[in-house]
Amino acid sequence: MEKSLVVITGASSGFGAEIAKIFNQAGFPMLLLGRRVEKIKALPLNFDNVMVEAVDVTDYPAFEASIKKAEAVYGPVDLLVNNAGVMLLGNVLNQDPKEWQTMMNTNVMGVLNGMQIVLPDMKDRKHGTVINMSSLAGKKTFTNHAAYVASKFGVHGLSETIREEVSKDNVRVSLVAPGAAETELLTHVTDQGALTDYEAWKQSMGGITLNPVHVAETVKFIYDMPQEVNIREIDIAATAQDA
Repeated sequence: MEKSLVVITGASSGFGAEIAKIFNQAGFPMLLLGRRVEKIKALPLNFDNVMVEAVDVTDYPAFEASIKKAEAVYGPVDLLVNNAGVMLLGNVLNQDPKEWQTMMNTNVMGVLNGMQIVLPDMKDRKHGTVINMSSLAGKKTFTNHAAYVASKFGVHGLSETIREEVSKDNVRVSLVAPGAAETELLTHVTDQGALTDYEAWKQSMGGITLNPVHVAETVKFIYDMPQEVNIREIDIAATAQDA
């Protein structure tokens, strides 16, 4: 049976890269989006049925154009994984408000953009899945994460709202909320105190957090369910993570 198009944002590293690998191994045609295409192109993938586009999810016209381009080749999107995200830790008393805006734009607006682009067609076809990558910070608080928590609570809220709205059309909206994981999210943090605290917390878990491979397996598990079954949310973290 011919496989349907899978779109993954933020595919250059971390969860996005692992999700790309698992769907690639399963033979799905893919559109991989990210700001660093050279990193995507360096992934160990079979690129025969893979389109790679340099897209910032906050740029709605570019995001939409890339999806239309892929659909012209591979047919309609059946799965969108809204994975692109930014985590800039810092205390609200001294964090640069530009960092708040960056997180809101990517983590919330980027997700809404992707959903508005793909959902009308999914509703028409009565088939399709959107999986939004949130965080445990979308359901509980963490010190030095105020604006990030706000953005991820937003992802939780918008996901459940839209899930309700499209459920009657047999379209699935699901959410994966990982705990601390071995990704590149921390490389953009500018607050050294927050980084030090985070590293100390990580050491309290034995120095190793969640392997992104298992997050990718979770995304695939959700998608592989029959269309009439929606796993609405999965929270996943290292067993040793206390928070």
